[in-house]
Amino acid sequence: MASSSTASGSSAAHITDRDVAIEANNFMKELEVERIIKSFKLNPYDVLDLPFDVSESEIKKQYRKKSLMIHPDKFKHERGVEAFDWLKKAEGSLSTPESRTSLDEVILFARRTLFKAFTPPLPNTTLDSDPALPGDWRLRVLKEVRDILIDEEVARRKAIKMTLANEGLEAQKKDEEINARKRKKEAEKNWEENRDARVSDWRSFSSKPKKKSKSNVLG
Repeated sequence: MASSSTASGSSAAHITDRDVAIEANNFMKELEVERIIKSFKLNPYDVLDLPFDVSESEIKKQYRKKSLMIHPDKFKHERGVEAFDWLKKAEGSLSTPESRTSLDEVILFARRTLFKAFTPPLPNTTLDSDPALPGDWRLRVLKEVRDILIDEEVARRKAIKMTLANEGLEAQKKDEEINARKRKKEAEKNWEENRDARVSDWRSFSSKPKKKSKSNVLG
């Protein structure tokens, strides 16, 4: 009996450990989905949780790891599809040479801006591992990059808004021109359609006998 009880307890412990492992795994996936949702979407490095100087192969590896982790077909979360789409978009952006080069130029500008803020200014060739840099250096760079990207996005949206406004004015102007032509055409049509009536009215008026004016004769 004792051995049977021991075996049963061992089996229960095994199942409990498995359940805990599954729960812990799902919890990590949930945290990852939430991290992606809260990440700064204008910075693909932030979405993928990668440093700026990673290689292309490391980007691919990180994307594969995280996409398998939160894939909507394998893990159900109310915002899982959205998080997966952001992850895919970030990988696509960093895998496109033109897009990554543009982003890296922003990062370079941000670093140089921060280097100038030191007294005395640090050279642009300063490495992130340089002891002269503060412990929160990476966070400072991330913040500066964030500010620059936000400014660029605001400018981009303003430009789009201005373009749409101008296009709207052009469209309104064209509509007004079209409506003016329609009104003119309708007026000409009505003029022609009422021509016979006008001629008839004129003839009726012309055929009426004119009243002789009375003249006063003196004497």
